[in-house]
Amino acid sequence: MPILRSSVIALSMVLPILSAPAIASPVCVSVPEANLRQGPGTQFEKSWEVFKYMPFRQVGQQGDWLQVEDLDGDKHWIYRPLVSDGIKCAVVKSKEANVRNGPGTQHAKSALSPVERYYSFRITSQKGDWVQVEDEVFNAGWVHKSLLWMP
Repeated sequence: MPILRSSVIALSMVLPILSAPAIASPVCVSVPEANLRQGPGTQFEKSWEVFKYMPFRQVGQQGDWLQVEDLDGDKHWIYRPLVSDGIKCAVVKSKEANVRNGPGTQHAKSALSPVERYYSFRITSQKGDWVQVEDEVFNAGWVHKSLLWMP
């Protein structure tokens, strides 16, 4: 019996590793609103409510729940059907960021400017250090790459 017990203990230490992705992979919220949880299930307390295009880095998985890391390095859980790995997205990481009508400071600020930290976007293209973005209600513009977190 001691051999069986040690095998179970060894297996229990390996299983959580098997459910984690080999490399942290980016995912984006693909629904209008999503609740992040402190654990993998609706019985766990809500830790944050986020909006469409909020990016995360997937760092683990348990069943249909993904463990994700946000731009601050905090870890949360989200239900897999609420995110997509087929969308490129970004979030403002600075206190605020100007959204411009073109890729450069010579272009006027858009009506959306300025946006605050945690404002999320879908990335539509990139030109040098400028990222063309669109929010969930189709406001579009350009933001300097240094102001964004893009996992």
